[in-house]
Amino acid sequence: MNELIIAVGLFLFIEGILYALFPSKMKNMLKKIDTIKSNQLRTTGFIFALIGFFIVWSFKS
Repeated sequence: MNELIIAVGLFLFIEGILYALFPSKMKNMLKKIDTIKSNQLRTTGFIFALIGFFIVWSFKS
C-alpha cells in the first residue's frame, strides 16, 4: 500500500511539473486529444499501462 501512495504522489508531481513548466504546450496537447479516436486512446493507454506494470514488476523482483 505504501508503494501505491508513493506512485500516486510521483504521478501528481510529474503532472504538476509539466503544467508548471509548459502550460501552453499542455493546453495545446489537451486540445489535440479531442481529435484522436477513443479506440486509439484506449489502446495507447493500455499499452502504456502494460509497459509501466512491467517496469515496476522488473524492479520489484
